[in-house]
Amino acid sequence: MGEQKLIERDNVVVRRQSLELGEATPWHLDPYERVTIVLSGTALSIEYRDGGAPDRVAVSPGQTEREEPTLRPHRAVNLGPDRYEEVTVFFLEAPGAEPQPVVS
Repeated sequence: MGEQKLIERDNVVVRRQSLELGEATPWHLDPYERVTIVLSGTALSIEYRDGGAPDRVAVSPGQTEREEPTLRPHRAVNLGPDRYEEVTVFFLEAPGAEPQPVVS
């Protein structure tokens, strides 16, 4: 998984993230509102730590989503066949807050 923080100013963080085929993000929470722009990829599986059924999400370059916060632990898995890349703008409650806290 590749991750690069592009901008961090006040309570806004802009991050670029990529997943190769079959690669997954760490289990995490999404406690803040965010906007995601898909740069490449075709499909993700959103898996839930509580054992709930995963959601398959079709994506395409240029797709833009405003996403609400969720405290349900989950991770994204690239179902491929191409590399998945996104840029996400996080709107944090305070400067320095962790945009997607990892859940162990």
